[in-house]
Amino acid sequence: MIINTEQILSVTEVNQNFSKATKIADSKGSVVIFKNNKPCYVLVDIKNNSVIELTDDEKIDIVAKRILEKYLPAFKELAK
Repeated sequence: MIINTEQILSVTEVNQNFSKATKIADSKGSVVIFKNNKPCYVLVDIKNNSVIELTDDEKIDIVAKRILEKYLPAFKELAK
């Protein structure tokens, strides 16, 4: 993976100025976040990045799973 130095931020810098990280991701597509001087995380603009492309069905599945997990006790009660 080739990393543009304009897309590198440290964890500390991201914690102090997250909006800077999002602006870089908006303009460059992603930000590589270093922890202990090593690449550790990637912040990706999912609207304009082909790495993360989901179909509408996949998006629905993700949302449905989140709702089910959040309200599982209520669904169990309703199933009785």
